[in-house]
Amino acid sequence: MDAITLGFPNDLEGRSIDKKERSFCIVACGLLAVVARNHAHGRRSASNRQVTPRKTNPMNSQNSDSFQRFHLDPSDDGSVLERALKKRLSDWSWGQVRESIRRRKVQVNGNLCLDPVRKVTSKDVIKLWKESLPKPIEATDIRIAYVDEFLVVVEKPAGITSVRHFEERNLSEKRRQLQPTLEELVPLALMHHFQDKSHWNKPQTNDDENSGPKRTKRIPGTPREFKDIKSEDRRNLEHRLKRYNVIAVHRLDRDTSGLMLFARTPSIAQGFIEAFKHHKVIRKYHAVVHGHPQQQTFNTTLIRDRGDGHRGTKPPEIQTPDPTEQQAITHIRPLETIGPYSLIECQLETGRTHQIRIHLAEAGHLLCGDAIYSKKADGTIVQDNSGAPRQALHSATLAFAHPISNEKLEFKMSWPSDLHRWLSKLRLNAPR
Repeated sequence: MDAITLGFPNDLEGRSIDKKERSFCIVACGLLAVVARNHAHGRRSASNRQVTPRKTNPMNSQNSDSFQRFHLDPSDDGSVLERALKKRLSDWSWGQVRESIRRRKVQVNGNLCLDPVRKVTSKDVIKLWKESLPKPIEATDIRIAYVDEFLVVVEKPAGITSVRHFEERNLSEKRRQLQPTLEELVPLALMHHFQDKSHWNKPQTNDDENSGPKRTKRIPGTPREFKDIKSEDRRNLEHRLKRYNVIAVHRLDRDTSGLMLFARTPSIAQGFIEAFKHHKVIRKYHAVVHGHPQQQTFNTTLIRDRGDGHRGTKPPEIQTPDPTEQQAITHIRPLETIGPYSLIECQLETGRTHQIRIHLAEAGHLLCGDAIYSKKADGTIVQDNSGAPRQALHSATLAFAHPISNEKLEFKMSWPSDLHRWLSKLRLNAPR
């Protein structure tokens, strides 16, 4: 439309036309003139048009202008989140405090918290952000790698707790729905996976046709969305959801991504627990660490509190038995050197809480992005300047024999997008 000629069509030239034809041509020409003027204006103004910047994740900024940090003290032991915040924000109303929590602006120890009555301790650190943080993981964010009537293998995203902590098992349904665990979301993910909408999208009747277009109902993405469904449909959906209940047979840390296994019946779950106990399930993780570790095996005794409030290896000078002590064995081998860092494979022989992170940190090879385990065995703190968006630990391989057919099953999962982008940048900037 760089050149538009306005006038009567050629086939009208040289003959007389009636009033109807002339009126139509005049209207058509007028419309063409408007289109041409708007097109020209669009070309002139394109270079001056302002592009709205893409909204960024506020967590990518560690600028103190983006958030306020509060270190709790012994007077906060036994208190709850909203009370601890109100104590430090005396000019805020209770409504403002609760609204900031509801709008995803509050973290406890680096994790988003939507529960205003969550118990806090003197060891907790609260961040109050100016902007809302990203929404929690939903069922549609969970990819099903494999499913049959006995088991499910899922690709766990980072940022979600695998299993409800023992102390939270008795939480009310309302509080559990604020931030569901992966175990609680997998049934919904399975329902989405199978697109199970029988009796959910009911057939349209003649009466429905007369009342207007059919409104398609969708499967909720989180347990909390059930409250928006009318009671009859909700009961129907909850009844069918029970068919997809799962039982976690191991767990991954909240900020660890990767493959995770669930059983679909109690007997299958018990069988897998025995298989883990006898090292019949192969679990291999990929990790990016400081330094250049050699192929080796860590075999230590872990205790719940090594003296600084964190789990760790029991010091050799302590001879008295500790009721929390457990043997932990991790095999590692290097895969790639990336400047001052290394990509390694970690294979678990035991599955203790934070086992890989503790072994690597105590050996002086801090896991990139780990904000908790940063001390070597001698107490020296390792500074992390890697810029990792989270702890660079990913469950990459899961292999086991099928509990019924005994067929060998092996699953692999590549790095998720956040760590893949970071790793690409790390390789690009690594010294040649």
